[in-house]
Amino acid sequence: MTISRQILPLLKEKLRERPAVALLGPRQVGKTTLALTLADATPSVYLDLESEGDLAKLTDPELYFSRHEDRLVILDEIQRKPDLFQTLRGRIDRMRRQKKRGRFLLLGSASLELLRQSSESLAGRIGFLELPPLTLEEVGKKHAEKLWVRGGLPDSFTAKSDAASMSWRRDFIRTYLERDIPQLGPRIPAETLRRFWTMPAHRHGGLHNAADIARSLGVDSKTVASYLDLFTDLLLVRRLEPWHQNVGKRLVKSPKIYFRDAGLLHCLLGIETMEDLLGHPTIGVSWEGHVIENLIAAMPEGARYFFYRTAAGAEIDLVLELPKRQRWAVEIKRSLAPTLDKGFHLGCEDIRATQRWVVYSGEETYPMSSNTTTIPLAGLMAKLRDA
Repeated sequence: MTISRQILPLLKEKLRERPAVALLGPRQVGKTTLALTLADATPSVYLDLESEGDLAKLTDPELYFSRHEDRLVILDEIQRKPDLFQTLRGRIDRMRRQKKRGRFLLLGSASLELLRQSSESLAGRIGFLELPPLTLEEVGKKHAEKLWVRGGLPDSFTAKSDAASMSWRRDFIRTYLERDIPQLGPRIPAETLRRFWTMPAHRHGGLHNAADIARSLGVDSKTVASYLDLFTDLLLVRRLEPWHQNVGKRLVKSPKIYFRDAGLLHCLLGIETMEDLLGHPTIGVSWEGHVIENLIAAMPEGARYFFYRTAAGAEIDLVLELPKRQRWAVEIKRSLAPTLDKGFHLGCEDIRATQRWVVYSGEETYPMSSNTTTIPLAGLMAKLRDA
């Protein structure tokens, strides 16, 4: 199954604008495949920095780069060789003076090292893009249920069966815990990380309570915060921050925590098939997180996202701050016949929403009221593309 990635035109555009672009995303999300697709259409050289042979070519990086002045240089797993950033800085500065573009494409499986190093050495010199897991737009509506159950990591989504997909995800999680995270620096026992990773799965879509998790793990709140930062930096967990402006209300200040890939969430919860999911108590919040990730992937560049909740009960699942001073309020319902609580309408008045949407699991778009529209996920993604 050939899947075209929505981000490819934007990546080409960034490379036309900048000397260097960093493409970030978790392991196995398809960064290398996307980069090689781009490389097929332009003179390029590809180096995998996990390969000893390719690392040997960079013993003298200045010499190597000078031999490939006329090519796009793709550096995969760039966080494995942070000392390259200083060399890249010098070459990129020379390129900027010469007004050259599209020289380096850096691929990174984690933001923590890459962003730290680039902020030290490449500030203002590099463009950033993030490749999310496969989205509904990319796989098509006929594969919507499979995408939700298996998640958007390509090898999981395209597996021959649900069982094969589940097996792949179990191996993926084990590899992350036992090999990838230790290589990035933190020396935390794999079993401790697994226990921590499982806890947000049972709290998916809920407010983050570090003290509660700390008691369960037998550690302090600062340790829990460091673990959460780690999984956030690995682009595996999303911290959805609350919307904050002076509206004269007591607002919830804790973030909500979501798994960024529904397939990994389901794997940790033991959900293998659609039948399993339909009978599981987390189906509602699983759908909520799946919708949020797809909508964020479809947002125009520069848009921002939050949730809204007050102590008095006003609540909006997703607040989107879009260009042209648009503020969309989005409620997410799994039901085919969704209804709205009073809290949603109160929240929309608080934030002065310019548009109100209810994303549901049906296929038709229709007005729920004079100012609120019920719409399928694919429909709202399309509207975000045009926003």
